[in-house]
Amino acid sequence: MSFDASFDATWDRLDEDTVRRAARDEARVRAGFWQKLRRVASRLPFADDLLAAYYCAFDRETPFQVKAALFGALAYFVLPVDAIPDVMPLLGYSDDAAVLVTALRIVAGHIKPEHREAARQALARGLNS
Repeated sequence: MSFDASFDATWDRLDEDTVRRAARDEARVRAGFWQKLRRVASRLPFADDLLAAYYCAFDRETPFQVKAALFGALAYFVLPVDAIPDVMPLLGYSDDAAVLVTALRIVAGHIKPEHREAARQALARGLNS
């Protein structure tokens, strides 16, 4: 069984708690993503990946299990409580990057060229959504 098939089979058994957590994470991302990204984007070497994940998470064609993983990673970025505080020079966003990279590796096949292009365009516009 391939990794994608195994991943999909695991998520086919969704429970109510998983759905609630994903909805809560989505609400957190909607509420705070752009504001935080605009504030810190110039310090993030992974801003393009963060944006591609955002566009994938909100894509109607993205499967729920992929959205749930991405919303979890994006919510971690948005939330003010971190394993490593974001105000620490050099290390502050390393935990955010690790969470994002892990989520992206899990769902890499679902990040489409359109998501990456939308991310590039948003960065080129200066993040004016």
